[in-house]
Amino acid sequence: MPDWTPPTQVNLVDLGFMDSRSKLIDLAAFLDRVQRADQEGDFRVQALKKAIALLSQDQPQRARDVLLSFSDPSTEPVAKAAMQGAIGAYKN
Repeated sequence: MPDWTPPTQVNLVDLGFMDSRSKLIDLAAFLDRVQRADQEGDFRVQALKKAIALLSQDQPQRARDVLLSFSDPSTEPVAKAAMQGAIGAYKN
């Protein structure tokens, strides 16, 4: 029976950098198009920019904080949904 050897440490930067770089460029291009269309005031764009600012924090819970920044902070259920489906960001 062969001896088991633990896996070697994976270089996460090698695995994820190009994908992350591509997503960041896509995001920049989206924001450029939104700006040219004069649609920066949309609450979803504002939520996106707020979430982008969270990326620069040096804490290991960035993904959690970004996700929560898009979420409805209310704790009480609504009597009736205003619409069906999600819009991706909490509209104050």
